[in-house]
Amino acid sequence: MTRKRSIHTKEDREQMNRLNRLFLFFAAIIAFCQADFVHASPTFKLATVTPPHHAYNQGAREFARLVHERTRGEVVVKVYPGGQLGKGERELLEGLQVGTIDMAITSTGPVSNFTPDFAVLDLPFLFVSNAHVDRVLDGDVGRELFEKLECSGIKGLAFMENGFRNFTNSVRPLVQPGDFKGLKFRTMENPVHLASVRQLGAKAIPMSWGEVYTALQTGVIDGQENPVAIVHSTKLNEVQKFLTLSGHFYSPAMLTMGRKKFQALAPDLKRVFTEAAAAAAVFERTAIRENEARQLEELEDWGMDVRGVDKDVFVQAMKPVYDEFVGAHPHWKSVIERILAQK
Repeated sequence: MTRKRSIHTKEDREQMNRLNRLFLFFAAIIAFCQADFVHASPTFKLATVTPPHHAYNQGAREFARLVHERTRGEVVVKVYPGGQLGKGERELLEGLQVGTIDMAITSTGPVSNFTPDFAVLDLPFLFVSNAHVDRVLDGDVGRELFEKLECSGIKGLAFMENGFRNFTNSVRPLVQPGDFKGLKFRTMENPVHLASVRQLGAKAIPMSWGEVYTALQTGVIDGQENPVAIVHSTKLNEVQKFLTLSGHFYSPAMLTMGRKKFQALAPDLKRVFTEAAAAAAVFERTAIRENEARQLEELEDWGMDVRGVDKDVFVQAMKPVYDEFVGAHPHWKSVIERILAQK
């Protein structure tokens, strides 16, 4: 039997081997890149201005956990507390608009600078209880306000909570409206808050939160107003002697996202973010409310003079604020009526 002569020379075989090795090399690179693309974890930055142990960040971490769990680890939300990505809440909101920050939890106080109708929530003594708050903000009024917020380039995902706000100061107990006369109070950059504090006879000074502790410490301002959780978590008892449980404003908080960033999400991921936000909001509000009694006891133990007030007296003193702002925004009247109807 005659052996067939190979049609490939030794050089041909070596060339084919080199080509095969090259093919396998590039195939491995492509497979690696594809696997890396599939398994890479998109990361979203979620910012707050509050200390890590504050309820905002408890809610933020719960949201991050839920997103990670529900995407089977494919999406990561990294929390940046304590003003790491912006010392003031307005700065965080502006970061959402331009895309330097993906998500934020802020109070609604500065939001009226972007969406004026949000300021209706800041009217003094508008809300009477936590249950009243939940009915309003988890209902049609809350949804309508979030829809208006989108015009500013910000997507509202859920209402969390800062809580009912109270006055602190380093000069004297504040029991009657007249006790405020002549004192200097820091407020957020919010027209309703500014007008309300002035109505009590005090001087209202808008100031970024990152500057407040030093301003209190040096006497640039006499006092400020915030929920118990903020007073406690930032240890304002070190620079403030008196805490007045006025509950004059209710301060919602919002878990928000840049609108363009949200729109760019796949439909199933939009659903994950929305549902995780709603669950994290319930978690955060529960934490705020359950912690308040303990925090008040600790503030008293740390030397603060804690006093209640006759709220009816303060309601009457701040009533002109309603006339001023409803006069400037007549459509607020129907919104206020809808809110009060859900007491």
